[in-house]
Amino acid sequence: MSKVQFAAIDIGSNAVRLLIKSASTEDTEDKLQKLLMVRVPLRLGQESFVNGKISSAKEKKLIKLMKAFKHLMSVYDVESVRACATSAMRDAKNAKSLVKEIYKSTDIQIEVIDGKVEADIIYQSHFADTLNKKNNYIFVDVGGGSTEISLVVEGEMTLSLSYNIGTVRLLNNMVDEAEYERMYADLAEIASQHTISDIVGSGGNIIKLNTLASVPRNAKLSLKKLENLYEAMKLKTVDELIETYKLRPDRADVIVPAASIYINIAKAIKVERFIVPKVGLADGLTHILFENWKNKKAKKEAKHASEISKQLESAEEPEE
Repeated sequence: MSKVQFAAIDIGSNAVRLLIKSASTEDTEDKLQKLLMVRVPLRLGQESFVNGKISSAKEKKLIKLMKAFKHLMSVYDVESVRACATSAMRDAKNAKSLVKEIYKSTDIQIEVIDGKVEADIIYQSHFADTLNKKNNYIFVDVGGGSTEISLVVEGEMTLSLSYNIGTVRLLNNMVDEAEYERMYADLAEIASQHTISDIVGSGGNIIKLNTLASVPRNAKLSLKKLENLYEAMKLKTVDELIETYKLRPDRADVIVPAASIYINIAKAIKVERFIVPKVGLADGLTHILFENWKNKKAKKEAKHASEISKQLESAEEPEE
């Protein structure tokens, strides 16, 4: 059975990721298998949020990384790729010139997407298809530069919101109090109109918190358990977090701020449980690529069938 591969590049504020997934060319359903996941802790947000631009040194590293990703995609015979940059690149004054330079060097076209598009792509991971359609949920993704929140009512996404509240911004005291006020006002409005069953948390921070809380497979992370973990972690230094919880340095300094954001959102929306699937922006991108590929394949097959039909009709016409 032949396979087709799709690649997604997620250029975030705290790290850059390459995800390659594969599907059978005969599949009609959205069945994708992970072949490769590479995460590189290139913290673009550190400079972007503080200085308003990405330094020359970080630019060079990002270009080198994109060249490496291109080689990996070649090895895996990737059919198509989509690369998206989020909050750090949105805030960087030199983002346009960097995007042009990367394309010139690698032929990889990077899209600098806004927060609402980011939220929609994460939703395209199709995890919502596995949820109870009778319930309402909010999807929350806490990144280095922004937090995306989507409202799902009876199986349909009805609202997507984005806030410049992220872990790297918090580390640098770059979150405006007005953003918190805006987020809490929106959450209060949602809570007044809908009863939310669970929060669906996506991204590396909540996945790691779920693991550290020792949540059994297919079980939900309770707000109480997350609060207990947060209270224990916030008393430790970054070095102690690395040692105690076996965290990478670039995860250790952002995981406590991330936990606080998730806890505050849960309290504001009056929800006691989190569902934590292992999905993120890159997963949504690969699903979109696969859907586009299937549509093109179906159109091509329909065109071919139409041409054959015309040829048969022509052959059956009586000679004069």
